[in-house]
Amino acid sequence: MKQTVTIAMFIAGMIITGTARAQDEMPAVTTQYRLVEGIVQLSKPGEESVLINLWGDVNAPGRFMVPTGTTLIELISFARGPASFRTGETTLDWSKLRVEVNVSRRNQEMNIDEVVNFRFRYTQQLPAGMRDFVLQENDFITLEVKRRPAFVDYMRIIGPISTVVAAMILLVDKL
Repeated sequence: MKQTVTIAMFIAGMIITGTARAQDEMPAVTTQYRLVEGIVQLSKPGEESVLINLWGDVNAPGRFMVPTGTTLIELISFARGPASFRTGETTLDWSKLRVEVNVSRRNQEMNIDEVVNFRFRYTQQLPAGMRDFVLQENDFITLEVKRRPAFVDYMRIIGPISTVVAAMILLVDKL
């Protein structure tokens, strides 16, 4: 019985050692680690990184710890891109949507905030400098997706107003 237990422990030790070696030999892949609610680490442990704030119309807003040298386009991709306005009530024409990206950066020497704006439509090329814009520590990025109002939007405003006016006319007429 002792021999069987000893052999089983030896085989289990060999399997665990082989698994650990196989994991060490796997290529390093950048993965997302959710540190706390709202903070996502995209850099590998020990890698030089910067903290960036991303808010607005993105699918995963929050504070991102990204490798140094990450571009604005990469950060928006890490946040799963701009949020869409697709609902059961409306179908949007993506060619009419406009995206506005603002990057606010603190200039310590002059003690002011500098803001860089990028605006584009989905049918246009990215603005000059946006693809190569390198992020720095504590940059604050806001992304807003705008669209032109549709007929339904106007009806949502006009409908309640006309209902109130009609009710007031009926009340005045009955008095």
